[in-house]
Amino acid sequence: MTNKTQMGYGDPIAMVQQAAGLFAAHNTRNSQMSRLTGPMPKGTSGAAATLRKQTTQHMPIVRAQDLGKGRGDEVTFHLLNPVGAKPIMGSKYAEGRGVGMKLSEDKLRVNQARFPVDLGDVMTTIRSPHDFRQLGRPVAQALMDKYVDQTLHVHMAGARGFHNNIEWVVPTTADPDFAEIMVNDVKAPTKNRHFIADGGNGVKPFNVAAGEVDLATTDLFKMDTVDGIRTYMEQIALPPPPVIFEGDKAATDSPLRVLLVSPAQYSGFATDPNFRSLQASAMARASQANGHPLFLGEAGLWNGILIVKMHKPIRFYAGDTIKYCADYETEVESSCIVPASFGTTFAVDRAILLGGQAVAEAMAAHKDSSLPFFWSEKELDHGDKVELLLGAIRGVSKIRYEVDHGNGKQITDYGATVIDTAVPIIGARN
Repeated sequence: MTNKTQMGYGDPIAMVQQAAGLFAAHNTRNSQMSRLTGPMPKGTSGAAATLRKQTTQHMPIVRAQDLGKGRGDEVTFHLLNPVGAKPIMGSKYAEGRGVGMKLSEDKLRVNQARFPVDLGDVMTTIRSPHDFRQLGRPVAQALMDKYVDQTLHVHMAGARGFHNNIEWVVPTTADPDFAEIMVNDVKAPTKNRHFIADGGNGVKPFNVAAGEVDLATTDLFKMDTVDGIRTYMEQIALPPPPVIFEGDKAATDSPLRVLLVSPAQYSGFATDPNFRSLQASAMARASQANGHPLFLGEAGLWNGILIVKMHKPIRFYAGDTIKYCADYETEVESSCIVPASFGTTFAVDRAILLGGQAVAEAMAAHKDSSLPFFWSEKELDHGDKVELLLGAIRGVSKIRYEVDHGNGKQITDYGATVIDTAVPIIGARN
């Protein structure tokens, strides 16, 4: 009788089946970044049917999955600029007075990222009670999931920051491999999307004084900060588009944006006596949005902003460099530093306000699996040693356009706005 449930080492379809399983597991994992990505269009099946599929533009992360071959390693996104006009009334002549349309574009590249895992040798198998081959796959999967989430996080923030421990697979900018690991340039926030806390007065545009960011240790993340963010979003021209969760019945009448805050920012905010009511508001809105998991747990809803704690901070310590754009019209980046007065007890953390189309994630197909994820297991040294490898072909970039605001063009991070605030920290940098 033929065994239909097992495959031996070297089976030609093993890699495709493993890759498909890993890709499916990655897409359905219950992580913060996956919750910020909409689902792929439904009603299709098989790799061939997923050509050129794209998730909804109403969520912060827009994923384009192009499995075609020979299309190059670059993806182009287009934006139809907003059009301003007044109507032509009555019998006035309209012919030849049509409003012009303008397109802006942005591009991103894809590259392969691979995580090899050493599964040991024959003697390892003899000496250890554990099956290293069985343990290797979840280790590789966890590393790849971290890489995907962290590259999305860094591109959203427009900076890697300098918080660093074993949980980070994306190194700081001091690492010579940083640029290659990120694939696309990490772009500092545009001038019209970069703010700082202003004590008890909400927020103000990012400002520099004598080469230092204009922040004091008292400029913490508070309820006033959230109010200030909302006020700015309502008063500026062409704010980031709201986030629309699938099935959200209140999306039109009560639009939302998502604010990712660091654990330190969240802890300070959660001490506010009103915070429990914000959590209750988030739970109530979740019932109108098909119980979307982003509303649940450590989340609060205030003034049209869903406040969610992110797992790792984008943090700058005393003396660290913060890059910013000094002009509305260019992407030229300038640098300032965190004041030395922050010492070892305070730092600057970056909150990220997300609307629709904040970052783009493009995926391409590996030649063997026809999927963005690929898998390999290889014996070395005449079969004595074994190594497995998990890889992915993808790229991420913040979505940025030159937007015509009517009174001039501004380089604009379309769906991502950042707010830098002071935070108390425990001990020196880590």
